[in-house]
Amino acid sequence: MTPSTHSAAPASADPPWRAQELLLMSEVMRLVGQSLAPEVVLREMLHLLSELLGLNRGRIALADGVDVTGGARPGTPQRANAPGPSSIRYAYGLTRAEMARGRYAAGEGITGAVLATGQPMIVQDIDAEPRFLARAVTRDRLPQETVAFIALPIEVNRRTVGVLGVHRIRRRNRLLDDDVALLKILATLAGQLLQLRSLVEEKTQALEARNALLTRALESAAARYGIIGTSPALLQALNELERVSQATASVLLLGDSGTGKELFARAVHLASLRRDAPFIKVNCAAIPDTLFESELFGHERGAFTGANTARAGWFEQADRGTIFLDEIGELPLLMQTKLLRTLQEGTIVRLGGKRELPVNVRLVAATNRDLATEVERGTFRRDLFYRLNVIPIRLPSLAQRREDIRPLALHFLNRTNQANQRNIYLSAAALEALEAQPWPGNIRELANVIERLVLLTDGTLVSKADVARFLPPAAALQAPTARSAEPPAEPIDAPLVRDYRDRHSHSAQALRDALARHGGNQSRAAQSLGLTPRQFGYRWRKLQPGA
Repeated sequence: MTPSTHSAAPASADPPWRAQELLLMSEVMRLVGQSLAPEVVLREMLHLLSELLGLNRGRIALADGVDVTGGARPGTPQRANAPGPSSIRYAYGLTRAEMARGRYAAGEGITGAVLATGQPMIVQDIDAEPRFLARAVTRDRLPQETVAFIALPIEVNRRTVGVLGVHRIRRRNRLLDDDVALLKILATLAGQLLQLRSLVEEKTQALEARNALLTRALESAAARYGIIGTSPALLQALNELERVSQATASVLLLGDSGTGKELFARAVHLASLRRDAPFIKVNCAAIPDTLFESELFGHERGAFTGANTARAGWFEQADRGTIFLDEIGELPLLMQTKLLRTLQEGTIVRLGGKRELPVNVRLVAATNRDLATEVERGTFRRDLFYRLNVIPIRLPSLAQRREDIRPLALHFLNRTNQANQRNIYLSAAALEALEAQPWPGNIRELANVIERLVLLTDGTLVSKADVARFLPPAAALQAPTARSAEPPAEPIDAPLVRDYRDRHSHSAQALRDALARHGGNQSRAAQSLGLTPRQFGYRWRKLQPGA
């Protein structure tokens, strides 16, 4: 055996060989132009080697599990190959049983040695070479005359990933070097074809995933009023919204926190004849008691210390349009009275002013509280409740619209990718894992989880394991249960979505203990009890003498 020797052929090759070589190469290139499928091109290439040049029983063995795109980049030093098992993937002149027998351990036989060393090997006489295993094709199936075996490495990015091997009859009237030179060209072509096919498949998969994402994003963009989903519960709520959009009566949006009340309030505005007028949103839970009147109705100059100029309140700014009062259950009783008067008479009086100003405003209110219960407890005015409850629309929780979890997740993924210049995708298993979650925090919680995945995941494709890693603890995902009279004594992390707590949810001692633990800081004490600072302050004032 020698890496490069001549056979005993005459010095001049028979002229028809050159024509046969040109025909073989032209046919192979024609096939490459028609298809990048290795099973088509490589098998036909081996067929032509047999029919035109007499190089029989050609086979291509590839390393098991080889990543043909994972080699070293061109121009970098060749890495040492990690020898591993290989098997015949493509062949001509071999039966399926013979191909199945063509498996080689690391460094085993001629094929294993070429794969391990990356060097070509030429066996002049297979009967005289102990390392020739005759495993795929037994010796009795070969001609009785002297048979040679040529094995050349197939490289991708200067890494040996396979072996091209053929049988050759020694008595052929053709130079061995000519055969080896042609086989080197074909081995190089095979490596390039394998790499190109793998790259095309990878790019195709990426484009298909991207197209699916863009398609869903376009579908989301075309969703009515920006509300994404097609579940029956959502469509029913949208249908109720559109039926009352042209009315002037107040709309009360009911439902859990995080179900998209602001989007629905804006949808009421967009579906109405007021769509070209202002849409003003106000979060009642974020306004201190002392500023409610000034914020909602405005103030005159000198109405209080620091009021150096007059200011129009939110109702004035929403004139001819829509005002959205979120968390209206947080409105103090005094302000409830003034709001009722504004709704009944269509006028407001600025703080510190005497003149009534007419306003033409449609009110959309939202709450996650049971206002009927609040009315019975005396914390919400009955007449205001009746005024607001003319058109109640209950928004479904995310658990009631599971069909919408997938399009919502993809919408948030696309939005977060664009905002952060990322290119993250969700696998099918990851989407199924998201659909299986209870989502007590509803759409807001889902959006937060998707943003967390995009910003913190390591790879490009998010797996089911990644989803599990970035989801909140299991305890936080349980559906809300009956609340105990006393909260835990020790501070706990604030949940993703704060549960509604009625005004009797905490005892006086619990409030005092929380204040003591946090050095009198009401904000931190409130957080430790799962309350907003406003809720804590309200309960604390109720405990004071004369309250």
